Amino acid sequence: MAVRSCLDALAYDVFLNFRGSDTRHGFTGNLYKALHDRGIHTFIDDEELQRGEEITPALQSAIEKSKIAIIVLSNNYASSSFCLDELTYIVECLNRKDLLVLPVFYNVDPSDVRYQKSSYGEALAKHEERFEHNMEKLQKWKMALHQVANLSGFHFKYGDGYEYQFIERIVELVSSKINRASLPIADYPVGLDSQVLEVKKLLAVEFDNSVHMIGIHGIGGIGKSTLARAVYNSIADDFDGSCFLENVREKSNKHGLKHLQSILVSEILRDKKINSASVEKITSMMQHRLQQKKVLLILDDVDNHQQLEAFKPYWFGPGSRVIITTRDKQLLASHEVKTTYEVKELNKNNALQLLTWKGFKTEIVDPSYEEVLNCVVTYASGLPLALEIIGSNLFGKSIKEWRSAINQYKRIPNNQILEKLKVSFDALEEEEKSVFLDIACCFKEYKLTEVEDILRALYGDCMKYHVGVLIEKSLIKVSQYGTIKLHDLIQDMGREIDRKESPKEPGKHRRLWLWKDIIQVLKDNTGTSEIEIICLDSPILGKEEIVEWNGNAFKKMNNLKILVIRNGNFSEGPKYLPNSLRVLEWWKYPSHCLPSDFHPKELAICKLPDSYFTSFEFDRFSKKFVSLSVLNFDWCKHLTRIPDLYGLPNLSELSFQRCQNLITVHNSIGFLHKLKTLSAVGCRKLRSFPPIKLTSLEKLELSFCSSLGNFPEILGKMENMRELNLLHTPIKELPLSFQNLIGLRGLCMTNNEIVRLPSSIVMMPELTTISASGLKGWQWLEQEEGEEKVGSIVSSKVEYLRASKCNLDDDFFSIGFTRLAYVNQLDLSNNNFTVIPECIKQCQLLQRLDVRNCKHLREIRGIPPNLKYFLATNCVSLTSSSISMFLYQKLHEAGNTLFHLRGGRITERFDHQSNGPSISLWFRNKVLCHDIAPCDNYTTVFSPIVLINGNQYSFAFELCFSIVNGKGNETYILF
Repeated sequence: MAVRSCLDALAYDVFLNFRGSDTRHGFTGNLYKALHDRGIHTFIDDEELQRGEEITPALQSAIEKSKIAIIVLSNNYASSSFCLDELTYIVECLNRKDLLVLPVFYNVDPSDVRYQKSSYGEALAKHEERFEHNMEKLQKWKMALHQVANLSGFHFKYGDGYEYQFIERIVELVSSKINRASLPIADYPVGLDSQVLEVKKLLAVEFDNSVHMIGIHGIGGIGKSTLARAVYNSIADDFDGSCFLENVREKSNKHGLKHLQSILVSEILRDKKINSASVEKITSMMQHRLQQKKVLLILDDVDNHQQLEAFKPYWFGPGSRVIITTRDKQLLASHEVKTTYEVKELNKNNALQLLTWKGFKTEIVDPSYEEVLNCVVTYASGLPLALEIIGSNLFGKSIKEWRSAINQYKRIPNNQILEKLKVSFDALEEEEKSVFLDIACCFKEYKLTEVEDILRALYGDCMKYHVGVLIEKSLIKVSQYGTIKLHDLIQDMGREIDRKESPKEPGKHRRLWLWKDIIQVLKDNTGTSEIEIICLDSPILGKEEIVEWNGNAFKKMNNLKILVIRNGNFSEGPKYLPNSLRVLEWWKYPSHCLPSDFHPKELAICKLPDSYFTSFEFDRFSKKFVSLSVLNFDWCKHLTRIPDLYGLPNLSELSFQRCQNLITVHNSIGFLHKLKTLSAVGCRKLRSFPPIKLTSLEKLELSFCSSLGNFPEILGKMENMRELNLLHTPIKELPLSFQNLIGLRGLCMTNNEIVRLPSSIVMMPELTTISASGLKGWQWLEQEEGEEKVGSIVSSKVEYLRASKCNLDDDFFSIGFTRLAYVNQLDLSNNNFTVIPECIKQCQLLQRLDVRNCKHLREIRGIPPNLKYFLATNCVSLTSSSISMFLYQKLHEAGNTLFHLRGGRITERFDHQSNGPSISLWFRNKVLCHDIAPCDNYTTVFSPIVLINGNQYSFAFELCFSIVNGKGNETYILF
């Protein structure tokens, strides 16, 4: 007989494998008809197909292209070598592709099939005689029978019931598997495969039999639902039942949660009558009947807790998975969904590919479109929704039309895109909406802390909560550097919402942020009481252009609370500022003073960097600035003195960095009891600093004050001080009152003239970090009278000490150094000592020691016991005996070792005494170590690639010598 000629071209739902003489005209024939009547495309071989004939490539193709293989294991099945060959190929497909195999044990015991007993044993014994020269084939048959007998299948014996009912059960199962149509994904699923793999790894369907919930989150239009559908299609067949509940937010609002629950139960139990069941009955079914099933449930576009509460994960059987897509990350956290995946934006190449497919229905595009396509990709910022909408809208359009459209989108965003993105905005409370619009219009790329300070003037202490909500709703992000990030189209959405409040009259907006709108309002005096925020911080086309105005534009803005001007060259200063101001930030403020009738009782933040002040008479305004907490005069090159600040009781942050001509600072600055941050960086003419008693101060910056010869006296204990920076100042000595900074944790001194330090500095109770570089000298002061002896003092808490280029000699390792028992990292590079003394062994926690470029260093007498990094390159006076001693000690500690030496070599020779190899380590053409016990692995070719226990690792630094012990601990030694 001939297998049907068009077999290669066909794909089947079911492939039937059976012994024709046993069941063709009975059970298998009836099963085929029942499947066919259900519309299930089923392959059954022609009756004339000769027994024992090798299966053809066409038949193999039919098996490969089928979704399900049903194997009817009857009494005489194993007597057919053709059936067994077919079975072997089916099992191969089962092992390497998604083929579902259903064994039907028709009047046979599964154990007879599994262990080849009874008729199966007799048949295989006959085959063994026939295929005595091809035992490999026989073994494959036995393995295939054993494997298929272990699969979950159907059992039928005469007397068990009606055969037609048994067939119906098989058809129902097959139908449920076949009729699970794949969910539609996207026409062009660009960049989707890698994300599907990442989510599948998180799901761990094959390895974890517990019930898991996973959240997929991200901004609107990023592809959360598309990703969920793709994952569903990929894994649904691994479950007893699956259900994709799309648009949960919309459908639950429209039809209620009972409707969604009934859909779930109906699909899992395959019972359409459930849709009309009562709420109580549906809940009961979910709690009891679904507990027996391994379920895959997708809850798409969830936006509140009630929707999640309606689908308890413990209602489902072992191995079940629940996938939730949402824009609200906090919703997942509050529902204890610990495993989450944030959908990524498309990279440039994938974005361009998607846009090209949507816009041209092909991968190849006329090169003349390249510029405009890149422009669209930049505008869309990796958002698939935007790329699909723009590409579809511009399909078949000319380059000119593409350019015109993208310019229009930049001015007024596309409504389809806006509506999708606006869903997250609509879910916010009113004040949260206002905060979002403030950020979208004015404060993108600002530091989060700065925005919180600015907007606190409007919203009080609720700011942190509001920002948290916006992050959870995927509307904003905070970068690792602490700046606020918004997707460009999210920002466009916010700005468009704001623009629509008054599209024709900018003076009636709550926020002014467009350069042209602000200049128009200021020039034409068209401002109104509606304006609360003005933020001029966008690139200016003509930066040298002078803004001509009469200074009266703010008179009508009696509700203006935030005024930020970071760009602009104004012809004159304001003649009026509204008393409602709470934040005033004006770079290059174009006047020597504030308006005399300005009564800033509400003003909390005043920043006037790079302005024209010579002094700022706060004594005249002292009663007016009662609310001021932040004052900033950075880069005011004409400022010569900081005036009396006693009238600013609430000041917490004061900065006058880079004021080149500042000479004096009023003593009042040292008694501002709420001051937390004080910065005078780069005040080159400042010669002295007043005594300070700042009980709230946390950070003091006096770096680059190149005329400051003395550190200020500290009047009383300051327990809140955390950080002090003294880089590039000519301070020669730290006063004893320095120890009043009892809360100090980090001290940074670089290129100072300090030559004497009190030995007790390392004993400051909270000090953990000292970074000093380029000091002209460093001499520990002897203990003062009354100070406890070194031996009786508790060890220092210092963990990191850097003293590079400090002219250190051997005296450095006396007195103060002996207290550094907890130091973890020690940088003594570029110094003058000659010996690393034995006392360094007391630094038992020291892991990194850097003595690079110590050209006078000759001896290493002590080695800290836990040292992992020893850097000693360019120590030209270091003797080979010291190096050898060091290496011998480390080798002894390491035990089983692996050697790597760049610029050196390892030699091996046969040692007749030990009757084995002897290894020597060479460096600078000298033998450092003889008779080293050989390792299991070592190399004689050296490179930056390092072998550790058989694995390759590459290191960014120049590795000269590495010792690795059997536990994986590593010591890096650079000579």
